[in-house]
This record gives sequence, structure tokens and C-alpha cells, in this order.
Amino acid sequence: MAKLNEKYFNVTEEDKKYNDISSILSKDERILWQGKPKKSAFILGKLFNMLPIVLVWLLFDGTFIAVLCIFGPKLPLPVLIGLCVFFAFHLLPVWIWLSNLVTASRQHKNIEYAFTERRIIVKSGIIGIDFKNIYYADIGSVNLKVGLFDKLCGVGDIYIKSREGATVLYDIENCYFITQKLQDIVLDMKMDASFPNDLRPGTNEGYRTHYTKDQ
Repeated sequence: MAKLNEKYFNVTEEDKKYNDISSILSKDERILWQGKPKKSAFILGKLFNMLPIVLVWLLFDGTFIAVLCIFGPKLPLPVLIGLCVFFAFHLLPVWIWLSNLVTASRQHKNIEYAFTERRIIVKSGIIGIDFKNIYYADIGSVNLKVGLFDKLCGVGDIYIKSREGATVLYDIENCYFITQKLQDIVLDMKMDASFPNDLRPGTNEGYRTHYTKDQ
């Protein structure tokens, strides 16, 4: 049995930089691409997302609230309180939309994506910082969605389907190029892992194959 290194879990000052993607990289793991959503597209997306529903909701509830303001003084106090509580909960889609809009800048600041030689790392969070790892071997498909609003902003959303579910990389610039490169990496990694070792060409380094940023 190997000797236990008592200092293995010692935390250094560098290790305390938990909010940076580089802090969770393994030894010799290199970042091939790193980016984040285009800020203008991301914030505008939060503004227009659910906006039609919110406007219809406000129109519907606003009419009843206006009537309530007119006839409210004539209603019994318990009924008036009950109606106020009802509309406070009924306006939940509006509160969610406002919350997303208010926190959009904070969300954008904390969102970051990275492709390494081994995995995809998604950093996100509003108060705390979360890291999600998607290993290439677990990826089933990589698709790109570019809607009308995305096209106007010059971005696209990359949808990654893996064993753990779906992950979306929002509002990526140069989305066609990035998607193609990611699809190539996923295919290469899967083929490299599946190809029998005895049949590997002499120039194939197997799992130690390294990608470079200019490939």
C-alpha cells in the first residue's frame, strides 16, 4: 500500500481562489477554449424572456386590481386581505421575471465556460459559485440553436446532451466555429477511447493525445 501523504489536503493560498475555473483543473490539464455569454445578448435575453406572458399577466391582474381599488373600501377587511394575498401569489410569473432581470448582471459576471483536454466546465451562480463538469465520454450530442433574436445579436446557444441531462451554453459568439470544434473534440475523444489498444497506429498516443488552441 502506498504511503499516505499527510499534506495532500493542505489548503494553500492559491487553492483558496475557488471562484476561478483554473482553481479546479487537474495536474497538467490545459484549457483549450474559455469564454462567457455576450453580455448585451444575455441581459436582453433576460428582458425579453417571458415578456409576452408577463404583459398579458399584468393586463389581466391589473384590471382586477384596479376594480379592487375602486370597490375595495366597501369589502369586509378579511375578504380584502384574502384578495391581496391571492394576487400577490398570482403575480408570481411577474416576480420571477423581475428577479431574473435584476440579477442578470450578477449572473453574467459569474457565468463562464471552458473546454479542457478532458472535460467541459460550466461555472455559474448568483450568490455562491457552482461548477459543473461534463466529461467528453458522457456526451451524447452537441447541437446549436440560433433563433431570430440570437442572429440579430450575433450569438447562438450550444446544447450539450450527456448522461446527466442537458446543459446549455448561452449566447456564445462565433457559435458555429465553437460548436464545430467541440463536436470534433467529442468525436475524437470517443473514438480514441473506443479504439482497441492493440490496433492503435504507432503515432497514436491514445488517451494522452493533446489538443492545442490552434487546431
